[in-house]
Amino acid sequence: MSNDAQPFVFCVGLNKTGTTSLHSAMKLLGFKSLHWGGQEARDRVANALEKGLPLLNYLDPDYRAFSDIEILAKNFELLDAQYPGSKFVLTVRPLEAWLESRRKHVEKNIRKKEEGKYDGNFLKVEFEKWTWLYNTHHRKVRKYFGGRDDYVELDITAGDGWKPLCRLLDIAVPNAPFPHSNPSSNFSA
Repeated sequence: MSNDAQPFVFCVGLNKTGTTSLHSAMKLLGFKSLHWGGQEARDRVANALEKGLPLLNYLDPDYRAFSDIEILAKNFELLDAQYPGSKFVLTVRPLEAWLESRRKHVEKNIRKKEEGKYDGNFLKVEFEKWTWLYNTHHRKVRKYFGGRDDYVELDITAGDGWKPLCRLLDIAVPNAPFPHSNPSSNFSA
């Protein structure tokens, strides 16, 4: 399938829900995939949003799959309107495991900041805020996409993988194991 024939695939799951594994899977399926992209990608999308332009306007046009870019995940309705024919994937994991993974991520960021190797702002453990974010985001996504055939929910930590993803994309399941990136003791982080 040529790049032009591939739909855009947007992961609308929050970080620490298997987004890196989904990114690896998309690459195995032949999609040029952008995962996270750093502050530069976030700023480019924010700039497009601020100017009322399509959200991908300032990103490499060859990318067809996007994951762990919070500003895209939170603007799923706008993506749906701007990019007709796109596919949407909500990556999930159990709340308690997700909270623990984010806590570990913050602690790692704090250590890296002390070493002068991190300049971001994800440095505070906020279980109450995170729980609200998790529940609110999932509720909004499920309500918006419920019953649609251009949407799938994946819990990679529970074994979801190729079959639901390939059904969404209408492509054959590859003869390879589904990638599990950043498993950290079976997705404990």
